[in-house]
Amino acid sequence: MRDHDEAPYIVIERDSGGGVGSFVLGALVGAGLALLFAPKSGAETQEDLKEQARKLRTAAEERVREAQRQLEDRLEDVRDGVQTRFDDVKEAVSAGRSAATDARGDLEKKLERSKAAYRAGMQAAREAIAAEGAEEEGPAD
Repeated sequence: MRDHDEAPYIVIERDSGGGVGSFVLGALVGAGLALLFAPKSGAETQEDLKEQARKLRTAAEERVREAQRQLEDRLEDVRDGVQTRFDDVKEAVSAGRSAATDARGDLEKKLERSKAAYRAGMQAAREAIAAEGAEEEGPAD
C-alpha cells in the first residue's frame, strides 16, 4: 500500500496579476484611444468597435474553455487518486478477512487438539485410578 505522504494533492493558486479583468480593461482603453485618434467616419468606427468586441468575446471564450479543460484534468486526477485509494482499502479489507479466516481455522485446530489432549489425560487418569483400585483389591485374596 502507498504511504499517505505520497498522495497526490491539488494546489489552487490565485493569480493577482493579469487575468481576464486586465485584458478587458486593456481592450477598452485601446478601443477608446482608437476612437479618439482614428480619422474615420461613424459607420467605420462602429464596424471597428463590433470587430473589436468579437475579438474580445473570442479571446474570453478561449480563456474560459482553457480554464474548463484544466479543471477537468484536475478533477480526473482527483478521481483517479480516489479510485486508487478505494482499491487499496478494498484490497486491505480482503487481506484482513483472509487473515482472520486463516487465524480462526488455526485456532479451531489448536482448540480441538487441546480438547483431545484433555480427554486423553482424563481417560488416563481414570484408568490409573481404576488400576490402583484393582491392585488394592487384588492382594487381599
